[in-house]
Amino acid sequence: MPLAPHQFWQTVYPAGTFDAAPVDGFSDLYPASLPDGRQIALPVRILPGDGSRAVASIIVNQASFAVEDALSDAMALHAEAYRPEVVIGVPTLGLPLANGVARRLGHERMVALGTSRKFWYSDELSEPMSSITSPEHAKRLYVDPRMLPLLEGRRVLVVDDVISSGTSMLAVLKLLEKAGIRPVAAVFAMLQGDVWRTAIGEQNASLIPHIHGAIRSPRLGLGHDGGWRPIAS
Repeated sequence: MPLAPHQFWQTVYPAGTFDAAPVDGFSDLYPASLPDGRQIALPVRILPGDGSRAVASIIVNQASFAVEDALSDAMALHAEAYRPEVVIGVPTLGLPLANGVARRLGHERMVALGTSRKFWYSDELSEPMSSITSPEHAKRLYVDPRMLPLLEGRRVLVVDDVISSGTSMLAVLKLLEKAGIRPVAAVFAMLQGDVWRTAIGEQNASLIPHIHGAIRSPRLGLGHDGGWRPIAS
């Protein structure tokens, strides 16, 4: 039976529970695989427009702790290779994952970026940001100037939940560049398609090989038979 909305992201299923390449395409569910083969069921979300494009979605603050832990474990494994000294968390849904990754790396804390302007923040250390899920609701991203001593001259890792169009990550990179910081890597719960490579390549092409995800999902197009299938964009 189809999963109800509240049942997604609640279970880490054994490898092979779901068909990863169904002949008739995907319907309401896309099974994303963790590095060890276990699967997480993601709902298919139809994008605004003519209804012919969709993505597989994950909302970390609605996920079970078991799923969040599995994602954080896989993300930390990617992160370890870079020997990061500081983990930066991107709001909002990247923050619990940044906590999880930093803890697994043995860090005592992480540094959170913010979208709520405190009176001691500086507009010079901010950048407009939007995302594929909220393209018409741009907000500003800030770095707390009091946190700069923790970041300057350190090996910095960026952690967020999903990279899709790349616009959110591009805002992060531009903001950090204003502060004189270039991250050694970025780790996400999910890499969604490949469109993000273009946006990131225009800002910092050398970072692309150092962007990793716990899981991957393609962008989806609607077939003539009503099934959703991976597409290039």
